[in-house]
Amino acid sequence: MSDAVATVSYRPRSGISAVVMLIILEGALVISWSAGFVGIRFAIDHAPIFLILLWRSLVSGLLLLPFALIMGPAIRWKDAFAQIVFGALAMSGYLAGFALAISYGVPTGLVALIADMLPLAVAILSWPVLGQVLTGRQWFGSGLGMAGVLIASGWSLNMGSVPLWAYGLPVLGTLSLAMATLLQKRSPSKSMPVYQSLCIQCLSAAAIFAVFAWYEGGVLPVLDQGFIGGILWLVFVATFGAWSLYYIALRKSSPARVTAILYLSPPVTMIWAWLMFGEPLSFAMAVGLLVSLVGIIIVARSQKPAHTGSPTANVRTQLDPPNDCCGELDSRHEVSRELVVACCDAPPILELQNMRSTRFRRL
Repeated sequence: MSDAVATVSYRPRSGISAVVMLIILEGALVISWSAGFVGIRFAIDHAPIFLILLWRSLVSGLLLLPFALIMGPAIRWKDAFAQIVFGALAMSGYLAGFALAISYGVPTGLVALIADMLPLAVAILSWPVLGQVLTGRQWFGSGLGMAGVLIASGWSLNMGSVPLWAYGLPVLGTLSLAMATLLQKRSPSKSMPVYQSLCIQCLSAAAIFAVFAWYEGGVLPVLDQGFIGGILWLVFVATFGAWSLYYIALRKSSPARVTAILYLSPPVTMIWAWLMFGEPLSFAMAVGLLVSLVGIIIVARSQKPAHTGSPTANVRTQLDPPNDCCGELDSRHEVSRELVVACCDAPPILELQNMRSTRFRRL
């Protein structure tokens, strides 16, 4: 009897401990997710932007190379070429877009907010690319999200210190990542393990960045503590740290909860940049942030359920079309975010079929 009482009295304490650990995990995930934007902002004070992107991608790819060659199936050239193309769009285009914007003075938090518009970009591009017509709610949510960005950007434009065209760079980067998502849906190439696809994409992005870095002045690393520290931060915190925490969070929680938590990344980035670099905050930025997040949520919850009798149809993959189940943009959006996590921002195109789990089934 006493043993039973002791067991009952212990369970609530264990439950509270689990909740606390989950909150700590989610907090670390949001911080690591924001770390890429802040890391770029820090590193540009020590080296040219393309040199930073080159060494970030190169170090990440070289660290993954032994695993890609030794572990997993043999890599076919056809599949590798597809990953090179996806890497050029999803990693090179996306990273260059937001990193250049930060280097030209666009507020770091605003860049993070524009990057959070990925599901809106995927929804809009799915119309011309995949022929999937958007619903009225999707159009409304997309318009609301864009209006929020304009509100937040308007205050910064009044500052007069950033060229107008620089605000289009993170937009182009996000559209590049969205296009890679949709092209991956149409790609017939065979899926490969995460570490293989990420390795190929990082190395292909490094090759592209090397050309621009050479044009900027050279490809050799800067022997400066700030540069070296920035690269290590971007590789181990913003790339591998965010990637690991993301998958741990998915196992400890639900895809819907992880998605909701990651919406905290733009405000965290804004506050972080304010504390670390003295970037100004404003009421307009806060209002724009709120309006944009409402728009994203409307788009996320306006998805239509897919009807299928396949026993495996409910396993969500990043290839799910934008008109998928609603609480499962929750799952589909998770995957869109996977495109962004490995590089802070921009990880590989990958398939969740490589990590099948009942957490990705409709309940």
